[in-house]
Amino acid sequence: METPWFAKRPVSAVRPGDHGWLAYTGPEERDRVIGPFVREGLLTGEKVVYVTDVPAERLPGLGPGIDLDEFIRSRQLRVVPRRDACLDRGGAFAPAKMLDTIGEEVGTAFDQGFRAARITTDYSWLLHGSGASDIGRMLGCENRVGDTVSPSTMAMAVCQIDRRACPPDQLAALRDTHEVLVEVNPEYDDGILKIVPMFEPAGLRIEGELDAARHTVFAEKLAQVVAQRGSVHLDVSRLGFIDLGGLNLLARHATRLPADGSLVLDNLRPNVESLISTVGWHRLPGLARGAGRGLPETEDFA
Repeated sequence: METPWFAKRPVSAVRPGDHGWLAYTGPEERDRVIGPFVREGLLTGEKVVYVTDVPAERLPGLGPGIDLDEFIRSRQLRVVPRRDACLDRGGAFAPAKMLDTIGEEVGTAFDQGFRAARITTDYSWLLHGSGASDIGRMLGCENRVGDTVSPSTMAMAVCQIDRRACPPDQLAALRDTHEVLVEVNPEYDDGILKIVPMFEPAGLRIEGELDAARHTVFAEKLAQVVAQRGSVHLDVSRLGFIDLGGLNLLARHATRLPADGSLVLDNLRPNVESLISTVGWHRLPGLARGAGRGLPETEDFA
């Protein structure tokens, strides 16, 4: 079976032609991805179409400072109820109607003076209870949405789903109808070190190089996570270098965790694990090996 190809983008890097996928683990992750997707579209003169039964004032993650009434009056924000967007007269999911809705909203965006159109909806409701029978129609719909959005020079879409709403095989099948995996924006990225929040397990993904020049910013981000959690996971699969000062920094923060907590290093690259083994895990109390293996040293992690 051919392995699908995916591009992974932070939400602020989503662009026209992207048919994006967000499988979120809870409200915090959803809000921190969909909130910026909607907010940035409104603030940069793009049309935003949100198919949902949630009222505009309760859209995920928007935060203060958004004059929703004005955006709705100007038709820049279109909150379209499911009955109008994608349900037939009997209340069943109608993929053809969803495609017509998307086509109409995107087709009128340019005439309305908008430079692009952003579309999003959460499909989780379709996969609860009897809705699980709609997986086939969802797959067909998503393939056709991709055929509509991917060639477009002005349309972009993020399709949402609560990853707990369906079994892993169905989740993977739905994911495979998308070419772009959308994630939360980095907490920090200077081209050398990137720090990205994780939600399940809770923690941070660390990419690039952690050297003395970046200890302070990393310590700040790590302290914020440690203050909120018990055990904290650090995905270091793309951490190509860490100095001894960085290891000491990890150990200091590990001591601030509860007695039953630890800093768990997941997906260690061989060179990083070798350095820790040389220093001695016993000299770094509170640090623990996690699951998985990181990229080989010869593989690019940029």
